[in-house]
Amino acid sequence: MKKYLIIGSGFSGAVIAEQLSKDPENHITVVDDRDHIGGNCYTERDTETNVMVHKYGPHIFNTDNKEVWDYIQNFCEMVPFINRVKSVYKGNVYSMPINLHTINQFFNKAMKPEEAKVFIESVAKNEIDEPQNFEEQAMKFIGKDLYKAFFYGYTKKQWGCEPTELPASILKRLPVRFNYNDNYYANPYQGIPKDGYTAIFEKMLASSNIEVKLNTKFDASWDLSEFEHVFYSGPIDAFFDFKYGRLSYRTVYFEKSVAEGDYQGNPVINYADPEVPYTRVHEHKHFTPWEQHEKTTYFTEYSKETEGNDIPYYPKRLKDDMEKLSLYEDEVKKLDKISFVGRLATYRYMDMHHVIGEALDLIKKIN
Repeated sequence: MKKYLIIGSGFSGAVIAEQLSKDPENHITVVDDRDHIGGNCYTERDTETNVMVHKYGPHIFNTDNKEVWDYIQNFCEMVPFINRVKSVYKGNVYSMPINLHTINQFFNKAMKPEEAKVFIESVAKNEIDEPQNFEEQAMKFIGKDLYKAFFYGYTKKQWGCEPTELPASILKRLPVRFNYNDNYYANPYQGIPKDGYTAIFEKMLASSNIEVKLNTKFDASWDLSEFEHVFYSGPIDAFFDFKYGRLSYRTVYFEKSVAEGDYQGNPVINYADPEVPYTRVHEHKHFTPWEQHEKTTYFTEYSKETEGNDIPYYPKRLKDDMEKLSLYEDEVKKLDKISFVGRLATYRYMDMHHVIGEALDLIKKIN
């Protein structure tokens, strides 16, 4: 019998556990310091409204990787879903990402696609050859007015600093569409699991040779010698007891509200004005349009710096962070039979499909 230890029951840990469990000679132990499986993808029914709630914020599954799309559907019925995000700025509601409707509405014009392209090129800061920060990257794409309206305030609230302090790499590519396509994602496969995400993790971890231990916090002092391999999906700095200092993250927290009927008419609405303290409001009944609910529950989302007991969400990856990360990565290279997997252990922002794809690829190499 080969014994494996997996720290964390999010998609990295669950996919690896499910793949290893196919060999009946393997025994897999999954530990998680929370009281539930599924990590930040955990969903549950709201006790007051019966709405399926994404407890740690909205998760719309989207990918261009057919292998990942086919794989996830082994564990759920994925209902097609198009995410249509709106943004409120100075009392007006706009369509996001920026598309022809947004441009025409914002500038009070009725341009055709080619006319809009020429117009945006005329207002973009083309003199910026190599953007040095987030602000310059955005200005190069769309110019000052659209940047100030939809990105400056929102980004400042999201990251807790001036956009000029953020690396340009955060905004690798800014989708601007010169048609009326308001689908937030460009990937061909998009959906939401009919029974929520938690049901996926329950099926992934259902094999008799998988043992799940919740409310169990991993400690670097554990004796790992009995395991054939260890897969760690927690924060990389925590694994090494923060010996080189903490990596910085932004985290989010939510204020829950319940109301009759329909609160905002859309799953996600961003609030771009810097004086509005929250970043967005998500109304979860709209993530399951195939269900009917008389009441609704919605969450107002705020962003802040991650402190000791907070759940880290978005790696900031500032210069100081990257220097510390390099030191931690050198420590990882010294370890034998331990793989660091997923968003926290690699200190990267990753979507669900990236996490699943990398976990599947890793198991192919190990097996």
